[in-house]
Amino acid sequence: MRIYGLDFTSVPGRRKPLIVLCCTLEGDSLRVEDSQTLIDFGGFEDFLQRPGPWVCGMDFPFGQPRSLVSALGWPESWEGYVREVGALSKQEFEGKIRADMALRPAGSKWRYRLADRRSGSSSAMMLFRVPVGKMFYQGAPRLLASGVRVEPCRRNGDGRVAVEAYPAVVARRFLGRTAYKRDGVPDTAERRSARETLLRGLESAVLRDAYGFAVEMDARWREGFVSDPSAEALDSLLCAVQAAWAYENRDERYGVPSECDPDEGWILDPALLAE
Repeated sequence: MRIYGLDFTSVPGRRKPLIVLCCTLEGDSLRVEDSQTLIDFGGFEDFLQRPGPWVCGMDFPFGQPRSLVSALGWPESWEGYVREVGALSKQEFEGKIRADMALRPAGSKWRYRLADRRSGSSSAMMLFRVPVGKMFYQGAPRLLASGVRVEPCRRNGDGRVAVEAYPAVVARRFLGRTAYKRDGVPDTAERRSARETLLRGLESAVLRDAYGFAVEMDARWREGFVSDPSAEALDSLLCAVQAAWAYENRDERYGVPSECDPDEGWILDPALLAE
């Protein structure tokens, strides 16, 4: 099965592109085979039109908290409110998020999805620091327009399947809260060592026990993942791990628990199944 991982950004370009990592899942092995660099959203749109079957883990929130959707008077369904968001300018979308925050008490400005709370991620509304709200604005309407199956938001039977991923959940299994990346600053021996530890974990029986497979890569890929302080391609690999696990659980709702609100979206990872 073709498995992709995609580390997303809200402003792709040559200095910070979208990295698509291409893998094959066969038996109990997820083999790293190729990568592609996308420097704009046109490239992302073209990628989504690749013939299936494939599953791609993408590192951005596919949905927004149900309470935010209700508060803003958007349509209840994922397709309905994402279509409405897609009709807004970037400034209009961000203005609506900020207006909702302004009405909420100090300490409770952000609303959270169940997936955000279980994974320890930022609110899907966040517009700064890690601007996942901006990623949602750029990514979700393009998923809607592409016609791909979006788990669990749009189960339309398409052979191209997009699943929401969050690399930190996989990384924490092997590193805890130890940092393994940082943009725009010189690398450190500690972060490089953490990337080496993470890669050993991905190739180990520990991953196989938790996800049903281990990662297979040659020395060229391993050195590339270790040497990049931004860890963008490594994060794409972690997204591919989550996508492969979702595919392995395709007969069980791709690993989406029954308590999930499908219109909010869900991060696909076994660690989020038990609270």
